[in-house]
Parts: sequence; C-alpha cells; structure tokens
Amino acid sequence: MDISAGIQASLAGRYASALFDLASEAGTVTAVESDLEKLEAGLHESPELAALTTNPKISRAAAEKALWGVSAIMGLSELTQNFLGVLAQNRRLSQLPQVIRAFRAIAAAQRGEVTAEVTSAHALTDAQLADLKTKLTAREGRTVKLSTKVDPELLGGLVVTIGSKRIDGSIRTRLNSLSQAMKA
Repeated sequence: MDISAGIQASLAGRYASALFDLASEAGTVTAVESDLEKLEAGLHESPELAALTTNPKISRAAAEKALWGVSAIMGLSELTQNFLGVLAQNRRLSQLPQVIRAFRAIAAAQRGEVTAEVTSAHALTDAQLADLKTKLTAREGRTVKLSTKVDPELLGGLVVTIGSKRIDGSIRTRLNSLSQAMKA
C-alpha cells in the first residue's frame, strides 16, 4: 500500500492507516468509509457528540460506553465500533475528524482517486459539477471526487484545492490583486 509519508507521520494518519489495514483484511473498507461519513455528519449535526469527543472531563469508560450507544443507533460496523473504543481508551477522540480525513485520503489513494475541494460563492448545479469533474479528471489524469462547499465571501468564481495545489479563480482574489496592484 502506497500511503504518503505526510499521512503516516501524523497521529491521526497512523490511526487511520491501522484502521484501513484492518478494514482491508476484513474486506470492509467501503463499510468503514460509510461509517466514518455517518460519524462525520453526526459530529457536525450534534453538539453533544462533538462535545463527547473533545471534553477531557469525560472519563475513558464513559466516553467508550456513550460511543457504543451512538454506534448502535447509527448502525456502525463492529470494526468501527471497536476502533472508536480504542480511540476512547487512548484519549484520542479529539483526533476523530483528522482520522476520518486521513482514512478517506488513504482509501481514495487505493482506488486511484483524488479529492478536489471546490468552494464557490453559490451552490453549483449538477451539470456544472459534472463538467468541472470531467475537466479536473482530464487535468489530473485520474478519477476526481468532488467535495463542495459554499462561501458567499468569494463573490463569484471558484477555488479548487487538490492536495497541495490550489486553483483560485474567485472574484475576491482578483479584486484583492487589483487593489494591491493599485497601491504599488
């Protein structure tokens, strides 16, 4: 398995790499990836769940017990439940968002995919997303998975981030560049 050294060097990357190895051996990478997406959504939607993962006053046993309950309600796989228990026991639940991102990156790399984070001033239509995906796939030479978000402060245009590369075609950046040029 070819995992970038940057991912493996981070604490979250080591946990994600171990989880990926276990999921690969069990043939459940897709299920675990789906579980982690549910968890990520839960962290964003539930302040209580987010607090559970970041509050140092909650004991290891209490956090583990609470996560078992949450896992059962969410319908998470046994491997994911056990992994959350390990994070709770090692007091690493605060790293869960980074672990999820690292796992997603490892799984995508194994599939030969790359994720492009697309930020736009307004929500893009399905046709625009399909066109952008086609162009980015041709540019990168491998399958591109789009992750979108809206930031009205861009005013217009797009900011596309693929790994360490950034393509900034936002109106805000163009206006800032013009403003800097006029000051000189």
